[in-house]
Amino acid sequence: MTYKSTRGGAKGVCFSEAVLKGIAPDGGLFVPEHDVRFDSLELAEMCGMDYKTLAAHIFKRYAGDFTDAEIEYCVDRAYGSGSRFDAEDPAPVRKLSRNLSIMELWHGPTAAFKDMALQALPAFMSVALKKRRRPEAVSAGTDAQGAEDGNQSRSYDTKIAILTATSGDTGKAAMEGFKDAPGIDIMVFFPENGVSEMQRRQMQTQEGGNIRVVAVRGNFDDAQTGVKRIFGDDSFRDAMLREGWQLSSANSINFGRLLPQIVYYFHAYFSLVRSESITLGTPVNFVVPTGNFGDILAAYYAYKNGLPVGRLICAANSNSVVADFINTGFYNANREFKVTISPAMDILISSNLERLIYDVSGEDEKNTSKLMMDLRVNGSYNVDRPVLSGIRSLFWADKASEDETKATISDFWNQYRYLVDPHTAVGLNVYDKYVISTGDLTPTVAVSTASPFKFNRSVAEAVFSSAKGAAGASAADVPDTDNISEFTLLSLLSETTGCAIPAPLQGLNKKPLLHTGVCDKDKMEDEVLAFLRREDQSAK
Repeated sequence: MTYKSTRGGAKGVCFSEAVLKGIAPDGGLFVPEHDVRFDSLELAEMCGMDYKTLAAHIFKRYAGDFTDAEIEYCVDRAYGSGSRFDAEDPAPVRKLSRNLSIMELWHGPTAAFKDMALQALPAFMSVALKKRRRPEAVSAGTDAQGAEDGNQSRSYDTKIAILTATSGDTGKAAMEGFKDAPGIDIMVFFPENGVSEMQRRQMQTQEGGNIRVVAVRGNFDDAQTGVKRIFGDDSFRDAMLREGWQLSSANSINFGRLLPQIVYYFHAYFSLVRSESITLGTPVNFVVPTGNFGDILAAYYAYKNGLPVGRLICAANSNSVVADFINTGFYNANREFKVTISPAMDILISSNLERLIYDVSGEDEKNTSKLMMDLRVNGSYNVDRPVLSGIRSLFWADKASEDETKATISDFWNQYRYLVDPHTAVGLNVYDKYVISTGDLTPTVAVSTASPFKFNRSVAEAVFSSAKGAAGASAADVPDTDNISEFTLLSLLSETTGCAIPAPLQGLNKKPLLHTGVCDKDKMEDEVLAFLRREDQSAK
């Protein structure tokens, strides 16, 4: 399998180089040059696989220049017995009702779904770096732990500088995955006032000698646009390369981040088959809270791989740019940016839509380039009717308001005694709207993207406010969340609901703040330079 750019400027790129580069030289996104397809007999074989074996099976079809031993190294590091997930199954599926199940993707080291991919991506990059430094390993089949050649040319000595913009979860998960990784430095930018206190603390207390975190004065789109601008600056990129640094990304614009996400859709489907909730071949709907479009795009790739999918239900919060696009074909980022209680979805520029548009348009690279240029210049674009029809044949979209999100958290706690975070609640609210609108009772899996304790204030307010209206409840029985600190509230929510606080969130308030830097959005490049040149500066 080789990769090409959605904008036509690169073809025949091996998986290793696609992962190390992150983004194509022409600014496009790498996509597979050929479809991967599993037939019904292969799906039946895959149904009995545990998560690690399933991941290896799927990775082998996409990582064409990796040996079997290298694939096994990657999946073992990410999901094996020594991994940092809190259960044997890293993505358990909980059945809530006859037609609705929830896949929990927050049992990893940062209590968010990004762990599912960002425990694997560092292993991909580690193997890819060894191949670059010892290129004969690609053809010779050397395993991931092979010794490096001491007579490399300069082009094989390049270190990787990962630049990532985060709306809260990607940054922490990436830093945790790449912490102290040899040959790799990572710098994370996050919107100064656009993450939860738990997310902020997780990032600012992150340890690791190869890590830096900086808050950006602006919203997530400002941070993401700044990172993309740096990637697109040829002179800056070439200057860094001369100094021994190749820029790369841990965002889902990197196909190496997207690939591990495909796996958990197969896993969820097979979990329903094994529990006899469905029979193999029965279509299943997936509901996905959507911001940057990477998570639901992975479901689309699973569908293209042959997974029996009915509909992909795209759930947006008040920043409903993606839902509006799916319903109208007009993408318009020229709108008010709203700060919500589901901050990972507070996004107006959804990068991964480029891959979907490219695919549905019949791989029309010229049109894809034009649309992305329209977005950059005008903040909007229109797709033609055939492309929109192709998207709407599989995708259905709607949004949830802040009040609806809070009410859904409350409703699911009261009805099922099941605690959900605001992003998952957005998905569940939109799922209800889908059923009411279509009458479709196809078995459905809702993707739960984060532990409710990462957003404990919003969750506690929703749960406790519903308690105020309960029969026999008095004001004295219900905590006043307005006057309780974030970390006291964490314990109180756990005590009240009986749900355990995830280990990664315990004791955060006692850890020292290691990253307190703040910059303007037009100074991000300066921050990158200062970080990558820190060793040279300290030596003077």
